[in-house]
Amino acid sequence: MSSRRPALAFILVTLALDVLGIGVIIPILPKLVEQFEGGSVAEASGSYGLLSASYSLMQFGFAPLLGCLSDRFGRRPVILASLFGAGVDYFLMAWAPSLGWFFVARIISGVTGANFAAAAAYIADISPPEKRAAHFGLIGAAFGLGFILGPALGGFLGGYGLRVPFVVAGVITLLNWLYGWWVLPESLPPELRRRVSWDRANPVGALLRLGRYPRVLNLAAVHFLIQLAHQSLPSTWVLYTGYRYGWSVRQTGISLAIVGLMAAVVQGGLTRFLIPRLGEGRAVLMGLVVSAGSFAGYGLATEGWMIYAILIVGSLGGITNPAVQSWVSRSVGADEQGGVQGSLTSLASLAGVAGPPLMTWIFGVFVSDGTSLRLPGAAFFCSGLLVSWAAVMAWGILRRNQVEGVP
Repeated sequence: MSSRRPALAFILVTLALDVLGIGVIIPILPKLVEQFEGGSVAEASGSYGLLSASYSLMQFGFAPLLGCLSDRFGRRPVILASLFGAGVDYFLMAWAPSLGWFFVARIISGVTGANFAAAAAYIADISPPEKRAAHFGLIGAAFGLGFILGPALGGFLGGYGLRVPFVVAGVITLLNWLYGWWVLPESLPPELRRRVSWDRANPVGALLRLGRYPRVLNLAAVHFLIQLAHQSLPSTWVLYTGYRYGWSVRQTGISLAIVGLMAAVVQGGLTRFLIPRLGEGRAVLMGLVVSAGSFAGYGLATEGWMIYAILIVGSLGGITNPAVQSWVSRSVGADEQGGVQGSLTSLASLAGVAGPPLMTWIFGVFVSDGTSLRLPGAAFFCSGLLVSWAAVMAWGILRRNQVEGVP
């Protein structure tokens, strides 16, 4: 147990750094792209969208491969190699001389960021079944922490130069890699390793192979709907709150910090108490119902102060993801954790590619001058419907498992 504690801490710090890297970029990358485009905001917005899509596409493509490599060679080498690559990539972004080089850097970032699959498999390896949900909840806490620190670090250090945050993030990441080199033991014993096959390592084949596990396939569909629904938050939050409530950049930043803080509290603390008592299936249902209500609340809130109350209550929906991951991990063998977690990561990345243009298009349609129905919260209502659909599917899975006597 004592060797697991520093290993778990290292994995969580690594995942927090993955999210911190995303957060660091939020306040500074648009300005950098604008500089590369000669000050043209219109051209910069298009390039920025392509940069975001390239990151998600690389995660979609490489998450199953890294997951399968971790099933073959162990979690440790995959995690450490991707972490080292991420550290070097920060320095590439710090000195990228052109927009083309920035695309190269973001592609590398997407590949190295796909280490989530190996990290999630590592947590499944070292966690007894009764503690997996709590440990997967700590992943959400790490994400929340990274999301709090990332934008703050990027905004603060960006005042000293738009490239400075990349240098600092690179140094922190490489120091974590060096620390992991000494403290991270391998979690997958040799007898549980399996060969890499192309049908498992490519994203399409990995998703198709989920069909071998009917329960996992259905849970993966629930997972995808959840991830797609939540794309309305990062893609339209600033647009919506500015349009409807006239929020400033500072007010938006405060609200995002609360999102990260509540994610850390709920997924890092409450999940370890709620999910064992409710069970994964009931926890998923509870989280989805809360999420559906919070999305509806965002779209209906007439005053900005209401958003803060909804954020706090709606954060309870954060128990959904760790409960789904734990539910999935209990449905496959130890030698397939990496591949299945890689498939889930690919689904989340696919939602990250499709969701933002869908949600921003819906928002734009219902706030345009020519619309006959002005409904700025339409994207959130769409997310509420998607989450409700996921809840119906999860309820069906739970009922079927109860009939079959499956936990």
